Amino acid sequence: MADSRKQTTPAKSSNKPSRRNSPISVSPSKRRKRNVSTALQNDITLTDKAYAQIEELIVTLQLPPGTVLSELVLAERLAIGRTPIREALQRLSRDGLVNILPRRGVLVSDIDLRSQLRLLEVRRVLERLMARSAAERATAEERAQFGEIAAGMRSASAHADDLAFMRLDKEFNTLVSLTARNEFATRSMGLMHGLSRRFWYQHYKEAADLPLSARLHAEVAEAIAARDVDKASKASDQLVDYIESFARSTL
Repeated sequence: MADSRKQTTPAKSSNKPSRRNSPISVSPSKRRKRNVSTALQNDITLTDKAYAQIEELIVTLQLPPGTVLSELVLAERLAIGRTPIREALQRLSRDGLVNILPRRGVLVSDIDLRSQLRLLEVRRVLERLMARSAAERATAEERAQFGEIAAGMRSASAHADDLAFMRLDKEFNTLVSLTARNEFATRSMGLMHGLSRRFWYQHYKEAADLPLSARLHAEVAEAIAARDVDKASKASDQLVDYIESFARSTL
């Protein structure tokens, strides 16, 4: 009688390694590209760091107008390589904070009242646009950040902490630029903020009202946090009114 049980056929052995367990090989060209990408990211990070530190030195007049800047000296002072320093100085030149002169080197630019007043003509329109846009477009998390900045500005005012206020002002400007979601307005404003902060820092001790300035900044931040477009627009105009009045008082 024939055996009715099914005959099992031995499974064919395969020499192919399991895809799940086999190591993923990366070609040398891909490794090189990955290493180059990482290096570029590091350079960008160092350039941003160099830019932020040199800008603060210029804005707070630790590097006053007319100072001749040396890449080597800045690299040693900031413990950053010369290439990121050079890139940062190029950006600062575009922002108007330094002048790159052939055969003379890099000089910190002068502070000029007439230029500041012309700057404010443009800044008024852009500030209003960006405040309105930020109030419309900021996320819940970003609105919470505006609330924190407003509280920090009021605290800086209460303690007469001008450096803390300057840093919060920069953080505020950066957040407005981000939340307005308008790259063209952001680029334009980027050319103005450093010059405006430096002008304020030069004259605030004899002409500025730090509590009023902090309150006006805080009111813009609070209006954006509350998603109140009209209030943000009005608060922005009031802030620029004060900034223009302050500039003219330095005559």
